[in-house]
Amino acid sequence: MNGFALGADQEAWCGQLRAQAADRLRPLAEKGEPGRVNRPLLAALGELGLLERVFASGALELCLLRESLAYGCTEAETALALQGLGAYPVLRSGSAAQRERWLPEVRAGRAVAAFALSEPGAGSDAAALELAAAPDTGPGSGSGSGGGWRLSGEKCWISNAPEADFYTVFARTGEGPGAKGVSAFLVPADRPGLTGEPLDMLSPHPIGSLAFDGVPVGREDLLGEPGQGFRVAMDTLNLFRPSVGAFAVGMARAALDATLAYTADRAAFGGRLSDLQAVAHRVAEMATRTEAARLLVYAAAGAYDGGSPDVPRRAAMAKLLATETAQYVVDHAVQLHGAVALRRGHLLEHLYREVRAPRIYEGASEVQRTIIAKELYRGAVAR
Repeated sequence: MNGFALGADQEAWCGQLRAQAADRLRPLAEKGEPGRVNRPLLAALGELGLLERVFASGALELCLLRESLAYGCTEAETALALQGLGAYPVLRSGSAAQRERWLPEVRAGRAVAAFALSEPGAGSDAAALELAAAPDTGPGSGSGSGGGWRLSGEKCWISNAPEADFYTVFARTGEGPGAKGVSAFLVPADRPGLTGEPLDMLSPHPIGSLAFDGVPVGREDLLGEPGQGFRVAMDTLNLFRPSVGAFAVGMARAALDATLAYTADRAAFGGRLSDLQAVAHRVAEMATRTEAARLLVYAAAGAYDGGSPDVPRRAAMAKLLATETAQYVVDHAVQLHGAVALRRGHLLEHLYREVRAPRIYEGASEVQRTIIAKELYRGAVAR
């Protein structure tokens, strides 16, 4: 990048991604069943090499990837992002055996990953989770060795559940209060005692709940060290939060472009909708907010790639502004289109359902504001 401008190669790559999303991936998405994992779509993402790019990319490239796919096919973007979210802890904190077993399958789109952090009573306050990992030192504990644990409790609002092939699960092993007592485990879906059910949600991608009834895990299932699970979670979220903003920017850009085309063509009051000052000013506002959000997302990604200590604040700002902006842009796009945008199957009807959730998951907007304020005051005190 030169400042905040993308280079010619980056622009060409983004254009290629948008074309692949529209031409190759959207038809597969349209054949999928809402609320179910679309395995043919995942296989296509693997064949195109896009799942591999999730794990080989820096934060900026991940943002460009998610923004471009979101513009052309939100289902493809979400399927790719969920693979990354569920498997990135394995890449960063997993053992050689865990990485060799699961990452090639995830990259190829053959194995479905899931990130199991939220619980019925612990969503945004991740340090308050209650899934218990009770010591199990008897013979045969864990997945085949002694010195393991038994997981008991619930997880809720888990993307790709209950159809994932493995889960990155965060549980309380009891090494300390709050975040200090949390450990991360890689739990294959076929472990005895692990069950789940789908939840019928507004957005079309799969979300479910999980029940753990004494699910055995061993030390070989740990991701990182005992008691370091919160660090594993935050390491993942700090990378993916700016790219959630990129997903939102991609949706906002799609809605903006659709609005520009529609208002420039739609006849109204003896002219075109775009001739009306109220409409033209609204579109200008939508475009300005979208561009501001996009630049903030790129800045946060650049900070991550550059090793800046200011990543938590910048990532929170990027997610906050981009997701709130996307909600604004899509809502006004629907308003300017009128009733046609409310018909089932219209692009904006689809985006209207998709755009609401990112303001909640991976830390609601209120949580992002809290992170930003804490980081600002911490910096002020340090000075």
